[in-house]
Amino acid sequence: MKRYITLILILSLFAPLCQMEAKGGKNRKEWFEKMREYKHQFLVKELGLTDEQQTKFFPLYDKMEDEIFKVTHETRQLDKKVSSGKATDLEYENAARAITELKQKECDIELKYFTQFKSVLSSKQLFLLKKAEQKFANELMKRHHKCKDRKGKGSKK
Repeated sequence: MKRYITLILILSLFAPLCQMEAKGGKNRKEWFEKMREYKHQFLVKELGLTDEQQTKFFPLYDKMEDEIFKVTHETRQLDKKVSSGKATDLEYENAARAITELKQKECDIELKYFTQFKSVLSSKQLFLLKKAEQKFANELMKRHHKCKDRKGKGSKK
């Protein structure tokens, strides 16, 4: 559940992408790449990755995140489709099953990559990875709230 909530919070940070989409997909892609690079830098610092580890780890890590994003996106699409209220019982059941199975799919993907990460990261770095991911999500939320607070204060004047 904690992972699902974190994912929702992170995805809420992607909300400004809607504005960028109107300007074109290029801005969205650029923003996503900047965010990914920022996360890479954060993980390098938190895990103490060497240059060699970075070269081996990040292609695997990005591939894992892409797979997780794909299953999450597919599940959200099903959720949106049935949330219109015009779904059949079978569509509701399939969406409910997909939502329920999402955490398991995410775990399966993470476990698959965990074994690959073991060949690149030390045991301590493997342990610290989850903590670093949570810390990264918390940092993003703090920044998001600060920006939101600044905007709110500016509009009240």
